[in-house]
Amino acid sequence: MEKEFKGTAVSGFLMLSVILLMLIGGALLCILPAAGVFGADWMVAIGVVLIIVALFCCGGLASLEPNEALVILFFGKYMGTFKGNGFFWFNPFNSKKRVSLRARNLNIDPIKVNDKEGNPILIGLVLVWKLEDTYKAMFEIDSQTMAATAQGTENQAKTAIASRMFAFENFVRVQSDAALRSVAALYAYDDNEKDTGEPTLREGAAKINQELLNKLNERLEMAGLQVVEARINYLAYAPEIAAVMLRRQQASAIISAREKIVEGAVSMVQMALDKLERDEVVQLDNAQKASMVANLLVVLCADEPAQPIVNTSGDKIT
Repeated sequence: MEKEFKGTAVSGFLMLSVILLMLIGGALLCILPAAGVFGADWMVAIGVVLIIVALFCCGGLASLEPNEALVILFFGKYMGTFKGNGFFWFNPFNSKKRVSLRARNLNIDPIKVNDKEGNPILIGLVLVWKLEDTYKAMFEIDSQTMAATAQGTENQAKTAIASRMFAFENFVRVQSDAALRSVAALYAYDDNEKDTGEPTLREGAAKINQELLNKLNERLEMAGLQVVEARINYLAYAPEIAAVMLRRQQASAIISAREKIVEGAVSMVQMALDKLERDEVVQLDNAQKASMVANLLVVLCADEPAQPIVNTSGDKIT
């Protein structure tokens, strides 16, 4: 588990001053005997030693920005993680591996999976993740080997910290792909006009995103990585069935529209019959009412405008 570094961490500016004094002193001890001011060979030896020690001590200097950390090792032994901000000096025998604790975005390209009903769909994911436990991230997974490989093959991995974070991102990407497939297979794309009450990928976004977040954190816990937010950002039927599903949706929309039109037309016909009888405009028998209802329904439900027919036979309605 991660632990705080308890070793020596001196102000970098103080040690930089000491190193400069050692360099200047060592240079003077080497120059003065050569100039004939002092002639002792031991002074030259001390000067050389001071310069070597000063240069060696320069390896202990390190600066840290906010949300950065140093994983410190002493000949392979984990000594702790240092998370202070500023300029510091550490024991030069300690090896320091820098990592970033900042949050990062990761956009998972849409992948093809089968939903609960077996329909092939395309689903994509965007998530925000960050490094939570530096010990697990560095030593529980083979991130250092992956970082070395990435540094040699990826153009974006220009520095050691960039290659390490690229290795962590690749680990998150692979696990996110597996988690997305696992969660997507538990739900149907939509309810297909069935009132099942079960959440679907289209309508149950909040529940599914939360389940996806839990699944991701469960998978990434071993690597010391944490997903802060996960959301499905792309959802569509696979191309091979997209056209069929589009026709089904269009048919469903047409049926719904027709139901609304018929409902409105029946209401208007009923209102017209009631109005005629109440105001005693005309007296209609059952056959005439049926004919009137049929004509009104045709006019109100037709897609095209009605073509009126003028009665010129002189017949009267009684």
